[in-house]
Amino acid sequence: MRYYSPEYKQWIKTIFQRDNFTCQWPGCNKKSKLNAHHINKWSDFPGLRYNLNNGITLCKQHHDNIKNMEEAYAPFFFKILANKNNKNLKGKNNDRGNTERTRKTRRK
Repeated sequence: MRYYSPEYKQWIKTIFQRDNFTCQWPGCNKKSKLNAHHINKWSDFPGLRYNLNNGITLCKQHHDNIKNMEEAYAPFFFKILANKNNKNLKGKNNDRGNTERTRKTRRK
């Protein structure tokens, strides 16, 4: 059995939560047999091991598909995360706008 440190377990949990326990491969919405994949390899980038921007949720099938080609897929995964972050920022900005409109409406 593989040992996972508490820090590593927390990293996995946080990646899964951020990605809504869903494979992030475009068009795949699997929610089972998930892996928290290190975009930059664990062995090659020890300083990024617990960096949340260096992880993405993949189902077993997609994780297996990229085996031994991880470096080639890194830009693809970083783009997925960037798009996800942009959507989250837009949503937060819209929420602020809605809150502001609600405040103005209440003052009338």
